[in-house]
Amino acid sequence: MESIIKDKSNQNINPVFARHETFHPRFGWLKKGFDKAIETPDVFLSKAAPSILGVGKNMVKAIKYWCITFKVLEEIKEQGQGRHIAPTAFGQNLLGNGGWDPYLEDPASLWLLHWYLLKPPCHATAWYYVFNVFNKNTFGAEEVRDSLIEFKNSSFLNNRIFESSVMKDVACILRMYTEQHGNKVTEEDSIDSPFTELGLIHNYGDSKRYIFNTGSKHNLPPGVIVATCLDYVDIIQEAAKTISISRLAYEAGSPGLCFRLSESALADAIESIARHSDEIFLSDTAGLIQMSFEGEPKVLSRKLLEDYYNRGKN
Repeated sequence: MESIIKDKSNQNINPVFARHETFHPRFGWLKKGFDKAIETPDVFLSKAAPSILGVGKNMVKAIKYWCITFKVLEEIKEQGQGRHIAPTAFGQNLLGNGGWDPYLEDPASLWLLHWYLLKPPCHATAWYYVFNVFNKNTFGAEEVRDSLIEFKNSSFLNNRIFESSVMKDVACILRMYTEQHGNKVTEEDSIDSPFTELGLIHNYGDSKRYIFNTGSKHNLPPGVIVATCLDYVDIIQEAAKTISISRLAYEAGSPGLCFRLSESALADAIESIARHSDEIFLSDTAGLIQMSFEGEPKVLSRKLLEDYYNRGKN
């Protein structure tokens, strides 16, 4: 039975390592896995899965893993009927027929998927750790590996997790978010992930060093930022209708850490939305900048996303 740890923001993290079969997410994989799972709910259990999905056997496992980890599909266990795969509400909203952005043509959708990858329940422990716990801005792969192994050993004492699995996750994270360059890049590595478009991690100096890109992001819309801020408030389940910008920027599991946004970038996004909203406000009381809102944060979050995507279709 998998153990679950909770961080200070009440986020659930499942100790899952190296389930991606060393494959980072590819262009089209989430849409393909989502559509085929609707057409054939047991597609990932079928011997014909490789031909149905048009990929190798290991890639079938990877597509299933990423679809579940990005929360566009979920594995449901029903008494007496075993497990089956079904689309999530988020998956239907984003990738379904008439969905917000079925073919992920808008970079905002990649940011939203990145958020869903890390939000609870998180099935990508290494990803959660790198963005929420690891405290270095510049780093090498070995530093992440060693720090993540310490985290694994202290957090998951009852789980047998191989260090080789940790290293596979670190390598996958760097391939997923960093553009691959240089003469030593293999054909496999050279297939960039769509998530390189986010520009969250860059090569720093020589190719063995990396740096987080912290600050405002030109392709991350204010509506998506504020929607995830409200989603975060819903996740931590606090009754207050106000949350400080510093918490949104620095708490484990927050949009600020997930997107590597500064306090000023968060405040600018909230102010931009507040100008046209009667339900979301930005206030400054004695130097404490806060986001306030009226209504249920989950409902407001969904409304902001619908407004953003509907504007793009009109």
